[in-house]
Amino acid sequence: MRTTTDAITSESEQDELNYNEEDFDDGHSSLIELSASGIRMSPPHNMASSRPSSRKRSCCAGRQLAFFFVSILTLLYFGLKYDIAEVKWVANEIESDFLGTRCNVNTSSVVIANEPNTEPYLAEPVPLDYNFSAFEPLGGGRFAEYKDGGSTIVITDSLLSQSDNVARSRRVHVLNAMKHVWKNYKEHAYGRDELHPVSGKGTDNWGGMGTTLVDALDTLWIMGLKEEFNEGRDWVKNHLSHTLVGEVSTFETTIRSLGGLLSAYDLSDDTVFLKQAEYLAPRLLKAFNSPSGLPRGRVNLKTGKSHNSGNGHSYVLAEVASLQLEFRYMARTTRKDEYATKAERVFDILKRITPRDGLMPINLKEKQNGEAYFSNNFVSFGGMGDSAYEYMLKTWLQGGQKEKKYRDMWDKAINGMHHNLLQKSNPNGLTYITDRSNGKVGNKMSHLTCFMGGALALGAYTDPDGMSSPRATRDFNTAKALAYTCYQMYARSATGLSPEYVVFSDCNDFEISKTEPSYMLRPEAVETFFYLNKLTGDPIYREWGWEVFQSIEKYCKTAYGYASLKNVDLPALYQIDKMESFFLAETLKYLYLLFDPDSEIDILNKHVFNTEAHPMQIFQNN
Repeated sequence: MRTTTDAITSESEQDELNYNEEDFDDGHSSLIELSASGIRMSPPHNMASSRPSSRKRSCCAGRQLAFFFVSILTLLYFGLKYDIAEVKWVANEIESDFLGTRCNVNTSSVVIANEPNTEPYLAEPVPLDYNFSAFEPLGGGRFAEYKDGGSTIVITDSLLSQSDNVARSRRVHVLNAMKHVWKNYKEHAYGRDELHPVSGKGTDNWGGMGTTLVDALDTLWIMGLKEEFNEGRDWVKNHLSHTLVGEVSTFETTIRSLGGLLSAYDLSDDTVFLKQAEYLAPRLLKAFNSPSGLPRGRVNLKTGKSHNSGNGHSYVLAEVASLQLEFRYMARTTRKDEYATKAERVFDILKRITPRDGLMPINLKEKQNGEAYFSNNFVSFGGMGDSAYEYMLKTWLQGGQKEKKYRDMWDKAINGMHHNLLQKSNPNGLTYITDRSNGKVGNKMSHLTCFMGGALALGAYTDPDGMSSPRATRDFNTAKALAYTCYQMYARSATGLSPEYVVFSDCNDFEISKTEPSYMLRPEAVETFFYLNKLTGDPIYREWGWEVFQSIEKYCKTAYGYASLKNVDLPALYQIDKMESFFLAETLKYLYLLFDPDSEIDILNKHVFNTEAHPMQIFQNN
């Protein structure tokens, strides 16, 4: 599927020089170049380049073929015996071995300077005719003072004002990106579930419920695209139907479709969206008709039948524990308590069987008597686990911070994460959250896990013991340190975009995954940048988000939308003809809000976002 290319060789050859820590002993900090593209930390002539060198990219190259064959054999053997999540973990462990202790390479190709910057990072406003094609990714290893969650910059009113003015000039370009997508969606795939950005075709891969349209409604509203929003409203009223839809994912349909309808109603107060939600929600609710009360992963909206699929017909933690915000909102709005009762019961079940450290395995099954139990030992804050922890915190926030049991579950899990899963990389000490299987801690972090920077920051700012408490201080520092690591996952690639996951090793902190080096237009990193900027006012998170957006514009934009990338280190490879609805619902929305100082969205006092970035008012204000 991938071919090698020499397209980046010439650039990398210029970065071949190696440097030592003593090169910084002259006391001179890096020069800061300001431009519309962002802040480039121009190093002294003897400072190591932060761009990946060709020697770094060839790390363990001789072992890749062996890794491929071993992985195939492993998957064939273990796939017959274990859940797919554990099979993937085994394959990743093999990859980790090849990129880890067996990988003896020069680790100085990315050097993080230790001298803190005491001057604020100030960038220039972006012109309307800015040329994104001329942007060159700025490289990793910069902004070292954020590595451990610290910063020496003092946030002043003048700094905030300057940052806001620059942000407004960038906001226009994110708006233009949304306009570009929506124009083509309207022309080529209106009412279809997805628009394919390379071919321009439309498909109904989510059941034929206009998923992209419904998922993007609140983004249109927030961006002020009211004409497009009203056209979408008319389609929802006149064409959206759930009665003929067959089997769908309970989780994805709830967070994308039901969440999209509820958020559009919450923002606009237009009952068209609530009426459609009232058609959809009862059909989804039938998934909860299981012996244990846990919602099954698949439900037929026409017949009401439901079942679990994959993973040995297990329940998936993130899928059962990431429906609560939507169904509680339905109960509150329609005064039908059944929605909340069934959704909240899931957390009651999980609370009874949660391990002592608060970290829940990702699969569950039920005994003949209906009692639920964890059916494997794989723990992850990435795929299949992530949003369960997110909803512990956000369910507590949604209820006006009055339902203590949800906050207690969050705090217990976060303590367990700090004690068992939080790691530091070699040699630069980047903070990351890894997985655990059968008691063994791994050494990779997925892009999905990057949501935790924003979640930890939000949890710290709302800590019942106060922001200055030891727990909140710990969580907030971890949030900022994780944000920096996630930024490095972008900055250190040739395209300035992050792969699906990275493997931490002796090879310069981490290596881009050999099995999943693709960029899928995911939102989790810019989600964290949004939360941290709104909570702290620090403009650095806008700078990081702007770098990400410029790379998206340069490498992902197509004639019809924005495509995923096959390999973030090989931009010459073809694009993937795939644009998930979450690119409009989450990625572009979070980027727009990051650069929107005038938004009415209030993450501390008024709104809570579901895991698909659909804001809804918290109950005390609703």
